[in-house]
Amino acid sequence: MFTVEQIEAKLEQILLKVERPGRYVGGELNSIRKDWDAAKTRVALVFPDIYDIGVSNVGLKILYDQINQREDALAERAYAPWLDMEALMREHGIPLYALESKRPLSGFDLIGFTLPYETLYTNAINVLDLAGIPLRSSDRDDSHPIVIAGGHSAVNPEPMHAFMDAFIVGEGEEVIHEIVNWLQETQNAKRADRLRELAKIPGVYVPRFYETAYMDDGTIKAVEPLIPEAPKTIRKRIVGKLPPPPVKFIVPNIDVVHNRVSVEIMRGCTRGCRFCHAGMITRPVRERSVQEVVEAAEAAVRATGFEELALLSLSSSDYTHIKDLVDAIGERFEGRKLTVSLPSLRIESVSIELMEKLKQHRSGGFTLAPEAASERMRRIINKYIPDEDIINTTREIYARGWTTIKLYFMIGHPSETLEDVQAIADLSKRVIAEGRKVAGWKVKLNVGVSTFVPKPQTPFQWVSCDTRENILEKQALLKRELFKDRNIKLSWTKPDDTLVEAWLSRGDRRMAEVIHTAWKNGAKFDAWEEGRKFETWIAAFKEHGLDPAFYTHRQRRTDEIFPWEHITAAVRKNYLFQDFRMSLEGQIRVDCRLNCYACGILPTFANLRRENPGEGWKCPDVKSPTRKMEMELPLVGD
Repeated sequence: MFTVEQIEAKLEQILLKVERPGRYVGGELNSIRKDWDAAKTRVALVFPDIYDIGVSNVGLKILYDQINQREDALAERAYAPWLDMEALMREHGIPLYALESKRPLSGFDLIGFTLPYETLYTNAINVLDLAGIPLRSSDRDDSHPIVIAGGHSAVNPEPMHAFMDAFIVGEGEEVIHEIVNWLQETQNAKRADRLRELAKIPGVYVPRFYETAYMDDGTIKAVEPLIPEAPKTIRKRIVGKLPPPPVKFIVPNIDVVHNRVSVEIMRGCTRGCRFCHAGMITRPVRERSVQEVVEAAEAAVRATGFEELALLSLSSSDYTHIKDLVDAIGERFEGRKLTVSLPSLRIESVSIELMEKLKQHRSGGFTLAPEAASERMRRIINKYIPDEDIINTTREIYARGWTTIKLYFMIGHPSETLEDVQAIADLSKRVIAEGRKVAGWKVKLNVGVSTFVPKPQTPFQWVSCDTRENILEKQALLKRELFKDRNIKLSWTKPDDTLVEAWLSRGDRRMAEVIHTAWKNGAKFDAWEEGRKFETWIAAFKEHGLDPAFYTHRQRRTDEIFPWEHITAAVRKNYLFQDFRMSLEGQIRVDCRLNCYACGILPTFANLRRENPGEGWKCPDVKSPTRKMEMELPLVGD
């Protein structure tokens, strides 16, 4: 194993040869370097994308803070090196190392990957290879670190089952301490015995202790545990009351994607958008108090010197005390050079009122996400907003001095037609035309159009992904219509990127071999222009006798067992199916703060609520007629 001194010496030889060497040196303000020998447990937290993106990841910040609060443990960070740095590391035999101590990852007790999106999978394998750690869990012995992963992608861990020793399903603030305790309690045991004990921790999935059987048509017949310690269903971890947010954020030495303070004001969402993976898997809603948010923001700005504050949530204007919070933030930072952003605002008028309150601290643009442009499609996806509400809101935004609005849309929703796509162009033209009436020709409109991928654990998990040909036809329509106005900027997702994401997010265990083969043949940084190797993926499917369309372009049977059937985000499958059925009829559900639909989170969360009875619980404990109806419906795989 390389020593710290050897790695540092090698780095001196190569760093000036790479783009942005500041990615690889560490030593940032607020980074934590603890005594290696004094720590009983050493954890390397890995975000398998470049430093510029990973250093701002909220999940990694939380775990870094939680572990380093312990006197008996330390946490350090590592990121995926960019292509130029990787080539030099391989040429000089430098193993991937942690930024704080420059120690090789192979010397840590635990390697924890954050996997918020699926296109990081090949990067994760590449990180293991650069670290000199066997790629497959089955090939590791007692000398190797335990390798785990968490993040939103862990609600379908099967495509990566071969490469991870374990997955954390759900929220990590509490379970990470249980895992550190387990590491210490079992440090003298054999690896296999340690993993059996790990499988006992609620919310932890150890893939080697499960077996998947397949039907003749390639669908799942059953997923069964192989040992008594492994539960039949792994239920996500939920933190009953959000702990204090981290405030001593690492301040990068280089410019990164988000050079800002970010404070999570609320976790979860009750809107029930049927396409929204995050909204379904992060239930229930828990809120921090206004006082806690303001004090955390003040402490973080003071500790970092950042000049931007982001108040994070999935739907900021649904925060119960949002007006009080905005007033308090405005008062606390009055007269100070600080930009404040409220991402994920709803289109209702409250969004304008809130941003007007922050006028002194506002940023240059205003972002709204209608997602669909025809009222029919908005009913299908359960994000119903009348066209006139969108026009009136955007007109008011322009009238109040904002010159740029960004609208987010998706194409590829279930049952979408070209008329629904044309509606995106028509609505965009109306928005900028109304803006010009109140603010002149200086107004701009950015239209972002992504392509929908049906995600696990959502009502649309039964539907198929749009075909490449359909996606290209829809994008061509939008380009023809919107390129005519130079003040409208259109951006879109390439169809090949959408299909790779769909394969990885909807795959079963057989996808692990496809991922491995694609990586061996050069696939990595799949979300980047420089890394796209679509034909490499197609060749990998062919090599293993799998049809890519099996994972993307077929409607799932109503009784089909999904690859992720043994993982639950605590939202009942029956609830998801009934919501899917409602989408076929264009029926909407109102915000479930107003009416409980028995999604399943209420009984799951009940014990946590009793243990943590403080503020934050926002799911209504009511016996509504709708809830009674839902409970009486026949179950679909519950």
